[in-house]
Amino acid sequence: MPSVFTRYQKFVVAVLAFLQFTIILDFMIISPLGFFLLRDMHITTRQFGLVVSAYAFSAGASGLLAAGFADKFDRKRLLLFFYVGFLLGTALCGVANSYPFLVGARIVTGVFGGVIGSIVMAIVADLFPLQVRGRVMGTIQTAFAASQVFGLPLGWELANRWGWHVPFIMILAVGAPVGVVIALRLQPIVEHLKIPSTRNPVRHLVATIGQERYLQTFLATMMLATGGFMLMPFGSTFTMNNLGISAAHVKWIYMATGAVTLVTGPLLGKVADVIGKYKLFAIGSIAGAVLVGIYCNLGRTPLYAVLGLNAVLFVAITCRMISASALISAVPDLPDRGAFMSVNASVQQFSGGLASSLAGMIVVQAADGHLEHYPVLGWVVMSVMTLVMLLMYPINRAVMRKSAAQAQAVGPGPAPITVAAAE
Repeated sequence: MPSVFTRYQKFVVAVLAFLQFTIILDFMIISPLGFFLLRDMHITTRQFGLVVSAYAFSAGASGLLAAGFADKFDRKRLLLFFYVGFLLGTALCGVANSYPFLVGARIVTGVFGGVIGSIVMAIVADLFPLQVRGRVMGTIQTAFAASQVFGLPLGWELANRWGWHVPFIMILAVGAPVGVVIALRLQPIVEHLKIPSTRNPVRHLVATIGQERYLQTFLATMMLATGGFMLMPFGSTFTMNNLGISAAHVKWIYMATGAVTLVTGPLLGKVADVIGKYKLFAIGSIAGAVLVGIYCNLGRTPLYAVLGLNAVLFVAITCRMISASALISAVPDLPDRGAFMSVNASVQQFSGGLASSLAGMIVVQAADGHLEHYPVLGWVVMSVMTLVMLLMYPINRAVMRKSAAQAQAVGPGPAPITVAAAE
């Protein structure tokens, strides 16, 4: 983080990144655990797709319901409420003893966990100006990489030794202290409450959804979520059964790709601030589409090639995640920020749920475990990635015009870096 950031500001970014680590780990752990769930519960690929989409659909519904209230409360209190619920859902996953129980537990986890990302985005947009938001997002997005370096390999190893329940218990053990730290040290975030508003929650939600520039962003988010959700559920199964990588080596793939993105994430955040968020997004989208096309058409592949390809692919994905998050965070006005982020997260989750279900219909597991029609899945993802790149262009133009207008109103000189409270 740049030296102009105070110790408290660095703490805010660090605690949000660690919180995101637990949320992302809970979501991503389903992919490597898919191998064990398909085997131990004797479920089909469609049923497994429902395990993934159950989280997404419930998170989408929760985000939509929470949107009208998102700007009515202190963001710290809202964050704590949903994080406690998320930990409860994770605990239920850890004790699930049947397929229906697991689906229900994923629904509870999604109801609470799916809203947290939108609250984090609102907090970042409240506390940090657009000029440095790439660096902030780059640091927070390292949670994605850290979950691969530390969480997924450990989760895989625990599941391999003691069963698929144990990784959820691990997430609970790691996440509970984070909630305590947030409760004790994070200062109230109430700047948005100082702006007079007479709209009730329903009108606030309707007014937010009805704005044309917001609708354009929601459409881009819908397409943005589709690619990741379509490839994620069957990643470990494809790696072992199609690429021929042994179960013992899967953890090294997660660790290698995570380590690369852990290092490159903050650097890419700085690059986004220097060359422009959209330019980095376009670079990541083009590179990612090419790599997805190659990856989904692979057959038996040496471990070193899979390691290298995954590492480069996740760098491209990180380019897209950081730049898109920074751009989208600049779209809403302060009075609408919480509602916008909640609706945006809801759209993302609903789209992801549909994408996971669609992926489960496209991909079929043969009797020998081989996944069929994976290249078709790759072509769909490539097409969507290209479409999102086109959709993000007018959003970038609008953000740049808005930023220029705000800079002109403030006058010459750098925008201040604000935070809710001093050290």
